[in-house]
Amino acid sequence: MHTSGADTARSTLLIVDDNPAMIQLMARLLTGVGQLRYAKDGPSALAQIRRAPPDLVLLDAEMPGMSGYEVCAELQRDPALAAVPVIFVTGHTGPEFELKGLETGAVDFITKPVSEPLLLARVRTQLRIKRLTDELRAVAATDALTGLLNRRSFDRVLEREWRRCVRAPQPMALVALDVDHFKRFNDRYGHPAGDACLRAVAEVLRETAGRPGDAVARIGGEEFAIVLPQTDRGGATIVAERVMQGLRERALAHEDSPTAGIVSTSLGVACLDADSALWPGASEAAATAIADRADELLRCADQALYAAKAAGRARAWLQDYADLGTPGRPHEIATCTLPPPRVSPAAST
Repeated sequence: MHTSGADTARSTLLIVDDNPAMIQLMARLLTGVGQLRYAKDGPSALAQIRRAPPDLVLLDAEMPGMSGYEVCAELQRDPALAAVPVIFVTGHTGPEFELKGLETGAVDFITKPVSEPLLLARVRTQLRIKRLTDELRAVAATDALTGLLNRRSFDRVLEREWRRCVRAPQPMALVALDVDHFKRFNDRYGHPAGDACLRAVAEVLRETAGRPGDAVARIGGEEFAIVLPQTDRGGATIVAERVMQGLRERALAHEDSPTAGIVSTSLGVACLDADSALWPGASEAAATAIADRADELLRCADQALYAAKAAGRARAWLQDYADLGTPGRPHEIATCTLPPPRVSPAAST
């Protein structure tokens, strides 16, 4: 399998070297291989990588201040960046230097002066490996039925976005939802129709949470979740409204639903924003207290979801993250509490 011109054009390479002449040389040699970015020291390289991870880093091993080895080690400590491939470029030729680079986490090692054929061959090889690895990760991260993220991927995304939310700080919300009376749907229409129903719900969720940072997952049989970074309670409320409206417009018949004549969902919305008592921007102590508690945002959404079900289903309830475990704190989202209209038995599933 080869890397096509289109694939190459989409690849991003970051060249890191404290010598501007070396950057210019490698940029000339790599013209056309991918989109090139540059950094002249370790801290600025890390800042670029965290902001927009490249497909490959060509990293000078010896730089003043923060060495390339330290940059690579820092990447390895960050779960979100550990998979970014690094090729060390160095003037040292001894095996001990190559071994040190590989032990630090690099995927390859090139010595100076740089040979153009060798540089091109190794860069293209690593870009091809990166693309294949990304494709395998995408398959492993996806729910086979709906094409959404699976539970394992959801857990990773939730943890990553929570840490970003606390560190920034920035608001974050999570929507948890169940398809109402799904067992009755399967009993009435059969499992193939049930699968089609879940795919239709997934499509509505995908259309609703359309921003690049939003993440939609199937986390159980008929259970779904939407991770909403940089979203306060007002924005999350709008998402919940759109989910319910999208399903109303689909009008998928569910004649055995005691709640409505069409497929409906119950939603629980959890939020952490500037109005929260535990807002991490309020104090360093607040940020430290919740730094490792991403799972509690899901528990908070689950509590709101339970309240929505207890209130009659086909509606959405919201709870502030700071109110987790406090009875009676979830409250209805008024614009989501009207049950969907009933439809005739002739409506298509």
